[in-house]
Amino acid sequence: MEAARQALQAKAASSATSKRIAVVPKGTTHEYWKSIHAGALKAQRELGNVTITFRGPEKEDDREQQVALMENLISAKYDAIVLAPLDDRALLLPVQQAGAAKIPIIIMDSGLQGQVGKDFASFVATDNEKGGSMAAARMSQTLKSSTAGGKPKVLILRYVEGSASTALREKGFVDAIVKDPSLTLVDPKRYGGVTRATAQEAAENLLAANPDIAAVFCPNESTTFGMMLALKARGMAGKVTFIGFDSSPELVEAMAKDEIQGLVVQNPIRMGYLAVKAAADALAGKPVEPRIDTGVVLITKENMNTPESKELLSPDLKTLLGETGK
Repeated sequence: MEAARQALQAKAASSATSKRIAVVPKGTTHEYWKSIHAGALKAQRELGNVTITFRGPEKEDDREQQVALMENLISAKYDAIVLAPLDDRALLLPVQQAGAAKIPIIIMDSGLQGQVGKDFASFVATDNEKGGSMAAARMSQTLKSSTAGGKPKVLILRYVEGSASTALREKGFVDAIVKDPSLTLVDPKRYGGVTRATAQEAAENLLAANPDIAAVFCPNESTTFGMMLALKARGMAGKVTFIGFDSSPELVEAMAKDEIQGLVVQNPIRMGYLAVKAAADALAGKPVEPRIDTGVVLITKENMNTPESKELLSPDLKTLLGETGK
């Protein structure tokens, strides 16, 4: 009985000293954000003295909702906040308000037009410009081996304005393509929007306006998915070199069928994990690296079945998220 009483007291003491860390993604529907959540929970289990709250907008263009979420978390006096800002300008003020309230902020995934070390403690993210250039290199390599002569036309379906992460991917891709004298970039200013449905509609319009294209790049999960559906609908899947960004079960299946020639893949589980660890370090007064690179790789049909690729393409999210009861 005495041992049981002491165990309960220890648990109560631990709960009383547990730090509350809020993780605020851009959205909550895509596989990518579920992986971020899984990584955050992994850090929670390892640390033992933090409690994660995962809360974000349903749609990745709802700036007002994300700003309101930040304001609510500040009012609720959370100990630290990990934020993936869906707009690099609109979220700066609430981040600065959190700083004024002595709440450490870790920015993840997408950049913010603030100053690291002043407005936030660390930026945890992929090297997105590198990811875009990797997509361009894969596209160029594939086209050179499959086309004879001429200058194949290349398309890009962008994501949304204000998203710093995808803007860097787009920049990395476009800069590399325009430097390649063997390729022609056409119609480079189209945006797909935040959902699969808006991306599919934009992709269909883009393909209708450019029926003779040889290749296309999309910079995130929703635009890649929408373009995949549009290519299938027009009978172009497998006939056009298609490089996407991020993964989902449907995209992995399409790559296995040669309908996608490459996916540039981040490590969102690692990102969520390291972002929460950085927040915990900041709370403990430990030094935090101002920039933490979580890695990016190109996965193709040729290497998609390696253990490393499988872990990135098809993480067991149900198991990883199962401890939340969701």
